[in-house]
Amino acid sequence: MRQAFIGIDVGTSSARAGIFDEKGSLLATARHPITVWHEAGGVVEQSSSEIWAACVASVRTAMVEAAISPSAVKGLGFDATCSLVVLDAGGGPLTVSASGDQRRNVIVWMDHRAIAEARQVNDTQDDVLRYVGGSISPEMEIPKLLWLKRHLPSTYRSAGHFFDLADYLSFRATGSVTRSICTLACKWNFLAHEGRWSGSYFERIGLGDLVSDSYAKIGREIVAAGTPLGIGLTESAARDFGLLESTPVGASLIDAHAGGVGTIGGREKSGQPVDVCRRLAYIMGTSACIMATTTEPRFVPGVWGPYYSGMVPDFWLNEGGQSAAGAAIDHLIRSHPAYNEAVKTARAGGMEILEFLEQRIVSRSGSLGEAALFARDIHVLPEFLGNRSPFADPDSRSVVAGMDLDVDIGSMERLFVAGLCGLAYGLADVVEAFRSHGVDSDLMLISGGAGRSSLVRQIMADTTGLTVAVPETQEPVLLGAAMLGAVAGGCYESIGEAMASMSAIGCLSEPTAPGMADFHRAKRRVHGLMRKLDRESRDAMHGIEQIANVDMKS
Repeated sequence: MRQAFIGIDVGTSSARAGIFDEKGSLLATARHPITVWHEAGGVVEQSSSEIWAACVASVRTAMVEAAISPSAVKGLGFDATCSLVVLDAGGGPLTVSASGDQRRNVIVWMDHRAIAEARQVNDTQDDVLRYVGGSISPEMEIPKLLWLKRHLPSTYRSAGHFFDLADYLSFRATGSVTRSICTLACKWNFLAHEGRWSGSYFERIGLGDLVSDSYAKIGREIVAAGTPLGIGLTESAARDFGLLESTPVGASLIDAHAGGVGTIGGREKSGQPVDVCRRLAYIMGTSACIMATTTEPRFVPGVWGPYYSGMVPDFWLNEGGQSAAGAAIDHLIRSHPAYNEAVKTARAGGMEILEFLEQRIVSRSGSLGEAALFARDIHVLPEFLGNRSPFADPDSRSVVAGMDLDVDIGSMERLFVAGLCGLAYGLADVVEAFRSHGVDSDLMLISGGAGRSSLVRQIMADTTGLTVAVPETQEPVLLGAAMLGAVAGGCYESIGEAMASMSAIGCLSEPTAPGMADFHRAKRRVHGLMRKLDRESRDAMHGIEQIANVDMKS
């Protein structure tokens, strides 16, 4: 009988389920939306109960589409955004919201309410910070915990569990409070290479109570991704999913890390073994992550890590990123006066708006590479949510130069290409930071929404000088999560073995003629000038809000 494995992925706006066989062939997928609450001050919240219900709906729909019996499912795994879930001792939700709404018990990864707390942590210059590129981000969990302790002390005191979202899902599925090395090393300052928390660090930053309870609220039992948890699905979770009780569940991964696992180990066309240390993974969704694997720790300023077993067990991980990627492009396009007209025309042709724009642009270009020339005179620094790496500047913001008064779709096309170039230049900044610290690569595997765009792949190849490849599967993040189930269920002995057996490389995009490299080099100089302008503008205006005694953001 064919074996099947389920991967469940929770992104920023939806939960998805994918069902794969033991060779990594996709049998079915399904998606269900999730509510996201946005408030002033960079506040972004969700409900863990609603997220679980979305996972359940996705699995049930995918099982019907795959037309397989529950007995065929031999394991499952979860991945999710690095959002903070707060529960009471009984596993019920505790609000993280000023609204007091108990449903809103998740501080989403992109929530930037804890910028002041992140600065407080960074001011300690604790040795732990060496393992997050020298500077902790407000997107990580420790600043968020400090914010809760300071601003919602009743929630903080009442909490029985603080979970990374991926660990919450495995807890909800199995009842096990065991955490994944991936989540804790990458987002909670757990020193995975030493197998310990740093008590002095927590005391220094004001979270000594976590030390005094022996880290019970944040994780005492910590295992590698794919390790089977508890007895598998509990009776309640199995009933929710329509699966068999005790179906194995593997310790989870962060969503981008699942994308890395689902791509970088893919078989060569020749069938030769793959050196994962020569491959970058670029996972683009609402944000983007650039993942590099090494055999020894590499300290890259402004780049998260190095994390031991943060993605591939027994290897080190450096994690670069862009806080706004797909979200930046969406915002640029939606804000253009021609947006409604373009959407209407795209739908009439049975296309999504970005596909429509790309098709128009490429059809009028001499080649994919030359399509970037549409952005010759317009430039975008797309840092709407700050710079995650390599500059570790959460206060940076977007700059657009070269806009005119044109309001037609042609103007929108130019802005779209300029936004893609801006993202590629941010990627190139990370790649160069890697290279300068001994992390070099030959090939970049791209997944997420961007991976389907030949224009995006070409611009990134021309900008970085790397060959850019797409994985054979259309759903590499879901595949990475399903691999966790395949390991937990015993189909494969390790994540590495599952990676080699269940994934493969698809088409390649090579850098084009030197002339386009020169073009992108010139635009990257403008990109650097805009970054300098943004930084100097903030410096010039520092303190003005306090002088005026006006809250400029209200």
